[in-house]
Amino acid sequence: MNVDADLAPLREYLESAGADGYLIDDDASDSDQRYVSGFTAPDPYQTLVTRDGVHLLVSGLEYGRASAEANADSVSRRADYDYQRLVAEHGRYEGKIRSIEAFLADRGVDSIAVPRNFPTGTADGLRERGLEVTVEREGIVTEIRARKTEWEVEQIRASQRANEAAMASAEELLATAEVEDGVLVRDGEALTSEDVKEEIEITLLRHGCALDETIVACGADGADPHDRGSGPLEADELIVIDIFPRDKETGYFADMTRTFARGDPGEEARRRYDVTHEAYEAALEAVAAGVTGADVHGAACDVIEDAGYETLRSDPNTETGFIHSTGHGVGLDIHEEPSVSPSGGDLEAGHVISIEPGIYDPAVGGVRIEDLVVVTEDGYENLTEYRVGLEPTVGSRQ
Repeated sequence: MNVDADLAPLREYLESAGADGYLIDDDASDSDQRYVSGFTAPDPYQTLVTRDGVHLLVSGLEYGRASAEANADSVSRRADYDYQRLVAEHGRYEGKIRSIEAFLADRGVDSIAVPRNFPTGTADGLRERGLEVTVEREGIVTEIRARKTEWEVEQIRASQRANEAAMASAEELLATAEVEDGVLVRDGEALTSEDVKEEIEITLLRHGCALDETIVACGADGADPHDRGSGPLEADELIVIDIFPRDKETGYFADMTRTFARGDPGEEARRRYDVTHEAYEAALEAVAAGVTGADVHGAACDVIEDAGYETLRSDPNTETGFIHSTGHGVGLDIHEEPSVSPSGGDLEAGHVISIEPGIYDPAVGGVRIEDLVVVTEDGYENLTEYRVGLEPTVGSRQ
């Protein structure tokens, strides 16, 4: 990974806390691990950040690849610290602890800070060996990850291009389906949520991305923001399509939602669509460095409340209306900092966030419109190049 992470804030923390290093013990499914090490492996490995470098401890199986790919100043093998002998003499757990202890000692590290999700077993084992282990409580690496480099923005942009291709394939299925007895039909069979999701996922794979939890939710299903949807798709109903793929090579996510309807979903559904569109535009207009996520969320709530619909701001117990936050950070995790919500703090240049207001009611269906943007000093750059429109059409990607 060529992220070129700026770990200065983490090193400043180490200095202030009097710790010799910061240790991560996890596999690459932990995004902080992947980000700091610049390396991926399916089994846990250790990344140590000191005041003068980043150092990895990996298995012999991963050593060659880590040496070639990792963003590290040094890469060591467990065998360098007699791992197999230690395991044979003391068991796998104690052998691991002692090899990590030797790895740390080799770099003059007697005290470490660790992330909040650091394995308790590893922490206790190192303490028993005489190391000082303290928890870094603020999530500094997660905060660093929230500010994307230019390289990261380009990876997210590429994931969003794949996302748009998938959305176009889904929209085309809706636009070209026949309507029989109120149901969308393709090749003589009812077009189902599962059919559209399959087409989305195949398209994503062809663009180097993967996703297992696509949302294609029709009618009342779409009134639950996280209902994946199932069964035949109906005419004259709102259909929410939410796609959030991850690039298989870089690990960076994208996110986009569009709402469609074949035929006439009714006056109230159309009004909710228009209000959601207005709220989406108001939220986008509010985005800029120095503005809070709470301010952006408030801009969306203002529009929706003024139109007569409830939000969680106007009624924290409402089960209909705008029942979630306006957005979230997107990067190596699909949900990460910053938050575009009532508790959202200052937005900074380089933050990549979704803007996704919605209005929901099982009696009408759900509406959600979502773009992905990068915050700039004076506004935002929209990473999404896909039209917003209720009626599905063919070839309408931009």
